[in-house]
Amino acid sequence: MKTLLADDHPLMREGVRQVLSQLDPGAEIIDAHDYPSLFSQTALHPDLDLALVDLNMPGFVGVQGITRFRSRFPDIPLVVLSASESPHDIRSTLDAGALGYIPKAASSTEMLAALRRVLAGDIYVPACPSGDHAGLHAVAPADFEALQQSGLTARQLEVARLLAQGCANKAIAGMLEMSEGTVKVHIAAIFRAFNVTNRTEAVLAIQRLIQRPGAP
Repeated sequence: MKTLLADDHPLMREGVRQVLSQLDPGAEIIDAHDYPSLFSQTALHPDLDLALVDLNMPGFVGVQGITRFRSRFPDIPLVVLSASESPHDIRSTLDAGALGYIPKAASSTEMLAALRRVLAGDIYVPACPSGDHAGLHAVAPADFEALQQSGLTARQLEVARLLAQGCANKAIAGMLEMSEGTVKVHIAAIFRAFNVTNRTEAVLAIQRLIQRPGAP
């Protein structure tokens, strides 16, 4: 596996290198320390299997650098590493074309699981750390298809997915760009659809639906 690792902190790159060696002991890892070196190294290595990129580095701030990378190198899988756990940053980054968003506070186990998911062709969205049920299993995009059997609207399905990932109402509102009042209305509809009375029961009902035999 050939990976480009871009971060402006050498110690961070060294730590991530050790995690990547667990993913593939023979991995070839190419370093970049800012957005200009990221672009130049990517141009030199068009056969990259993965680009693992810090969100904020010299050259660009926030999602602008990610947008520029995707426009120049649309075929290279991109995963963002960031100290930010802001729902807005996560949503903006994924909307810009990143296939995953890994908070720097994540454990090595979480990082490996995220990278394996992306390399398998999936998209990785971190569970909301501030949610009441953050330790519960997150709903993968493929599993999410099973929720369509519940009869919820498309917007309610999006809320249900974030609810199952442990997101609090404020975080859901930020991710989906809606008011907290609208989130509450959707959650009430989810409760009715699953015949439950609280968030814990709703999450468990969602888990039962996606894990039952015959679910996608």
